[in-house]
Amino acid sequence: MFCQGINEFGPFFDHVLGYWRASQEKSSKILFLQYEDLKEDINSHLKKLAMFLGVPFTEEEEKQGVVEEIAKNCSFENMKDLEVNKKGAQTFGYPQETFSGKTKTFVIPRKLSLEKQNGDWSNYLTPSMVDRLEKLIQEKLDNSGLTFKLFSKTSKDITST
Repeated sequence: MFCQGINEFGPFFDHVLGYWRASQEKSSKILFLQYEDLKEDINSHLKKLAMFLGVPFTEEEEKQGVVEEIAKNCSFENMKDLEVNKKGAQTFGYPQETFSGKTKTFVIPRKLSLEKQNGDWSNYLTPSMVDRLEKLIQEKLDNSGLTFKLFSKTSKDITST
């Protein structure tokens, strides 16, 4: 269904490319960040975000480790252990347990929903599914300038020109 553009929020690539293009046209209004980049180097992206918001970190704050502290507090490891994330409700109205594999409404394996490691999805897809996804990404992002870092065991970064 994903490959056919059927998604709860509309076609994924239309959504992402819309924001990507808008961020290119209005870079002072729209900051486009990718999860994989944040995982790779959270500190530089936190600085970029602060600058974008008009509240850059001072030299003193950087020396005091404020950036690193924010990164630690916002880490997936820290956030998943917060009580609200264990018992709260999702924005979509589904109970949190729905997304952690405790109900049958919309089951995501607990490992997948809690670990969020780059490339972990490749443990759940067959090589032919990975190949199909890579081709779809290449097709949808062609000539956009947007790069997806898949981090799978078999793929390389997919860059469009």
